[in-house]
Amino acid sequence: MIEHAETLNTQAISLAQNGDYKEAIACFKRAIVVEKQNYLLWFNLGVTYRDAGEFQSAKECLLKAFDLNETDRDIIESIALINLSLKDFEEAVAFCWTGLDYYPTDSRLWNTLGVIFFNQSDYINAADAFERAITINPYYYDALFNLRDTYDELGNKTGKALCIQKMKEIKHSDCN
Repeated sequence: MIEHAETLNTQAISLAQNGDYKEAIACFKRAIVVEKQNYLLWFNLGVTYRDAGEFQSAKECLLKAFDLNETDRDIIESIALINLSLKDFEEAVAFCWTGLDYYPTDSRLWNTLGVIFFNQSDYINAADAFERAITINPYYYDALFNLRDTYDELGNKTGKALCIQKMKEIKHSDCN
């Protein structure tokens, strides 16, 4: 019986969603044997390793996915976040900038960059990145939340209050 990568991918995703990471990883690896150059299989394997808590293996698979498709936003952001988890801040920032070179108006990448700066206690650059994220998408709650915390670290009470006000407006509009 011939195995098809698409079928194996679907099966592996289902296994991963049910928390059966070991089986999902084995399934993705079989799919990759069938289609070695399929960046999506490498990406999905990397995400599954990440979800299983195996960050180094996740990084290796995500880098392979990036080698096959260096413009995919999800791959770029995932690599940045894996590097953040591994405390490799320099590489995390570099991948965010790579993504922003391709997609300068991607509010998620700006937010991720801000999170990385915040984790390094670089609150000035974190604030700049979060401000860019909400300039692009004024209703980006996570970026407002992060900016509020950053303004708090910087002692910017006015900025913090504005973030809180905007967050309340977003929450109120979600209820209607």
